[in-house]
Amino acid sequence: LGEFWMLLGGNAWVSIGLIGMAVMPGFWSLISMTIVGGLGGGTQHPLASSMVSRAYESSGRSSAVGTVNFAGDLGKMLAPASAAGLLLFGTWRTALWVVGALGLLFMAAGIPLKSKLDLGKPLQQVSSSITEQSGSESKLSGFIVLTVIGILDNAVRNGALILFPFILIERGMTEGQITLMLFLLFTGGAAGKYVCGWLDERVGTIPLIWLTKGMTAALLISTLVAPSISLWPLALILGVGLNGTSSVLYATVAKFIPAQRRARYYGYFYTTNEIGTVGAPLAYGLIADQMGLRTSILIMGVVTSLILPASLALSKHLKEESKTLDSF
Repeated sequence: LGEFWMLLGGNAWVSIGLIGMAVMPGFWSLISMTIVGGLGGGTQHPLASSMVSRAYESSGRSSAVGTVNFAGDLGKMLAPASAAGLLLFGTWRTALWVVGALGLLFMAAGIPLKSKLDLGKPLQQVSSSITEQSGSESKLSGFIVLTVIGILDNAVRNGALILFPFILIERGMTEGQITLMLFLLFTGGAAGKYVCGWLDERVGTIPLIWLTKGMTAALLISTLVAPSISLWPLALILGVGLNGTSSVLYATVAKFIPAQRRARYYGYFYTTNEIGTVGAPLAYGLIADQMGLRTSILIMGVVTSLILPASLALSKHLKEESKTLDSF
């Protein structure tokens, strides 16, 4: 089928799922339709990353991936506000109907773009010598190390998003202040995805991982002791550290995986990263309940710092990959 049609089909699937949710009569049927509809959403991240990475194969890949990553965060910020606006004119069922229908129209409008973009078409097989080299043990080892870093990165990001509001509550902030603080955190996160994608091509992958994750570990622990007034700029900068690394990691996948296999391995990467997405909130929440919020945050800071030595292991594979490319 090619990535383009899979991408449009997945988003159309989600849109149909939203319409289906709007007409479900009961709780369990609604839950079932939510699960079924959500399956289509799994296509977007790996396929979009693969398509963009191939479109910018020679240069500008990190900036392009960072821009797509940033655009996704804009959608996450605009969607709740748009849905809330729809609720002013109808019920939640009406809102789901409208969003689903607009999604289908948007996907239909994207069909003519395929010929202009020339992206997402099925790839031809390359020669056996290149294929064998692309599947070398060094590249696979580098991808595995990158995947471990991705799991840890997702773990700290989602763990922090869960516990950060509780830190603010403990510091005596009101609901309005906490809402504004979270807005700053998300704004910093969106900006971090764009900026770090741009910086990756100028600073380098390993220094940027150290900068963002070292900053994240330090700021997480600082939230426990910093003066309340300093938490406002801290939240913005923390968002950059939490989310910025992801753009660097997504672009780095393409350094290890050849174009004809990239969609599959992006799928592996995003799927395994969900281990951190699902596991971290449960683990850190349990630690907070049993040992206290401060202990949980301290442990989170220590776990975040583990990304730093892991990135040094990645550095060796990046150097080997650079030598391989220079030999062509």
